[in-house]
Amino acid sequence: MQFIKKKYLKMYIKELPAYEGKEVTLRGWVANRRDSKGLVFINLRDGSGVCQCIAEAGKISENDFEQAGKLSLESAIELTGTVVKDERQIGGYEVHVSKLTVIQLAEEFPIAKKEHGIEFLMDNRHLWLRSQRQWAILRIRNTIIYSIHQFFQKEGFVQMDAPVFTGNACEGTTNLFETDFYGSPAYLSQSGQLYGEAMAMAFGKIYTFGPTFRAEKSKTRRHLSEFWMIEPEMAFYDIHQNMDLIEDFLHYVIRQVLDNCQNELKLIERDTSVLESSLKKFPRLTYDEAVAIIKGEKDVNGQNSIRSLEKELAEVEAKITELEAEIAEREARLAEPGMKKGEINFNQNKIATMKNELKDYEESRRNIPQWIESAKNFQYGNDLGGSDETVITRLFDVPVMVYDWPHEVKAFYLKRNPDNPRFARGVDVLAPEGYGEIVGGGERETNEQMLREKIIEHQLPMQDFEWYLDLRRYGSVPHAGFGLGLERLVTWLCKLKHVRESIPFPRMYGRLLP
Repeated sequence: MQFIKKKYLKMYIKELPAYEGKEVTLRGWVANRRDSKGLVFINLRDGSGVCQCIAEAGKISENDFEQAGKLSLESAIELTGTVVKDERQIGGYEVHVSKLTVIQLAEEFPIAKKEHGIEFLMDNRHLWLRSQRQWAILRIRNTIIYSIHQFFQKEGFVQMDAPVFTGNACEGTTNLFETDFYGSPAYLSQSGQLYGEAMAMAFGKIYTFGPTFRAEKSKTRRHLSEFWMIEPEMAFYDIHQNMDLIEDFLHYVIRQVLDNCQNELKLIERDTSVLESSLKKFPRLTYDEAVAIIKGEKDVNGQNSIRSLEKELAEVEAKITELEAEIAEREARLAEPGMKKGEINFNQNKIATMKNELKDYEESRRNIPQWIESAKNFQYGNDLGGSDETVITRLFDVPVMVYDWPHEVKAFYLKRNPDNPRFARGVDVLAPEGYGEIVGGGERETNEQMLREKIIEHQLPMQDFEWYLDLRRYGSVPHAGFGLGLERLVTWLCKLKHVRESIPFPRMYGRLLP
């Protein structure tokens, strides 16, 4: 039997630069349409990008031109035309249409080009994904995922998979989803780390990449109930080698995003200066040093946490007063008769922009006093909360590593510092710009007896961890690892206000659909 290989003929918008001056056929959806005398301008999207397509009366059939003028938002079409270079357009090219076919004329699209509340957008997440901003964010997410696999594979790691159903918990069962597993209780995994340790003893260096679940009833901008974790585990690594790997890993991912996502970063208006600066070496602070910075007892490059926040609060108050005055002035001008249509539109758009800016400043006015209060009253020995992480990271333009924590606030499996057993050899990586923890990890306890004592201290069922204790009985070696929350990394790299935009369909407290 003879097989004939056929070339797949479909063209994608991202490929247009290679076809300048040539005729192409595109298929996609109408992202926008506007009409002028004898012209229909169609912004077409096909998943790979967006381009302007121009249908001109007399250059296509009357029927095709009539159909072009009826296109509604998100209608599916196929068009043929010539690729023309135009630096003013999205992507630098446009298509002059010679033929147009309507595949499906869409009903009125629920997400029109107007302001919508976040609950409405989340209820329509399946449609919101089509917007340029959400498209760009999730393409950046894809680049991050690809670069994660690239990094670990080139470093000789083996990808392994930890179970989603577990009979025991890494850090207690209070924030886990319990399920019925053939009549016995089981939990949706909060981490694959314990299993990662077992696999590292077999393969040396491994990483897992899969969904994890936490049942915290929290609605903060950092929390999801279902999220994706990257968890490498390395035999014969200590805490310092672990921190070296974390830094190399994050540098690689950030570099890949900067190199491959310039268009997407521009679409979401991401200032990349902090990402560029994050390619430098990360500061490494002990817990004691971090606490001193938070409480304003130690400055960072001449900046004091408390005083800088107080200064910023004063600047925020002044900016709010300024914006309120300008909005009021423009609204008064709009109420006066005789203003031309163009001026009306300009002022209305300016007011809308300023009101959005005002919302951000008002949020800062609410938050900054809380951060100041939290910093002043921080109790030594406590874990860092979201406010504490914000206070410290606002003083840096690069991720910060905080290590050697009071053992009471860290997981049972972390090794004690042999030079000072009060501290556990854990490390948290805090992203700049107030984004807080994106990585948590550390060196693992290798002593069976000490591990038993910690299991008892954390009131965990010993029988559920006998298999884990086996790892200390048979060839125990120094080892370390970490976990990175994918969505928190996406949120920081894209500078999102809420983690819900970092995943296609977020699952969080109060949100199960769509």
